[in-house]
Amino acid sequence: MPVRLLPFLLIAPAVLFSLVLFVYPLLLVAQSAFTAGDGSATLEHFATMFGHWKFGATLGNTLLLAALVVPLQLVLALALAQMLTQLQRSRDTLLYLWTIPLGISDLAAGIIWLGIFEQTGFLNSLLVGLGLRAQPASFLGYDDTLTTLVAIVLAEIWRSTPIVLVILASGIGMIPREYREAAEVFGAGPWRKFFHVTLPLLRPSLQTALILRTILALEVFAVVVALSGTKFPVLMGEIYHWQFTLQDGGVASAMALLLLAISIGVTLVYLRVLRVPAGVRA
Repeated sequence: MPVRLLPFLLIAPAVLFSLVLFVYPLLLVAQSAFTAGDGSATLEHFATMFGHWKFGATLGNTLLLAALVVPLQLVLALALAQMLTQLQRSRDTLLYLWTIPLGISDLAAGIIWLGIFEQTGFLNSLLVGLGLRAQPASFLGYDDTLTTLVAIVLAEIWRSTPIVLVILASGIGMIPREYREAAEVFGAGPWRKFFHVTLPLLRPSLQTALILRTILALEVFAVVVALSGTKFPVLMGEIYHWQFTLQDGGVASAMALLLLAISIGVTLVYLRVLRVPAGVRA
């Protein structure tokens, strides 16, 4: 076999995997979104999606959740990663403890936080036990959307911040110590080192973490369903609703393509804003 064919042979399994499990299903979704019941091309499914009374709230809730969760997770993960780099002992133990939520499914995380916020849950028991409330509060009631949003944000931060933490901690660990030592020689304090040394060299890891986490935040589903039911609609929940409850795969496919377009747009923005200079390695 010619040596020049070896690289193509090595990447063939990955290409085949992508074609079978990503490209082919994507083509089927696109076909469903743009095809009417009689097989003709149509934009009717998109018109139904945009004209539905819940669409505005659904899109707004999805973007709002991502806008709240991702920055908070980034700040928290950066703080924890910096803390890990300063530790001389128990670093691996702490990292292990902080990443335990990674082993918990989305639905299980939602149920855990439901047990905290529901009327008979831990938070109400604590408040009533301390005498701060006479009766349990309905934190997740239909008339209290703000508390429901807070509960979903907290659940998402607890569940998925470890993903960002692992990526950023690995990136910080790959920054040569000599850069920070050189900054100290020139009199740079902790904050100056962080903003002028760590963050610029951490750009490849930040890019990866933000792209991955934002896409996952846009696809949030099980946590929202567990904590709010249908009170707080998001795109993934509505895709499920159109596909399996209303049995309308065309509109569900249209929503899926919209979610894909938003994800691609956000990814392009991150790639542009956090462009990695030539010669910088993740």
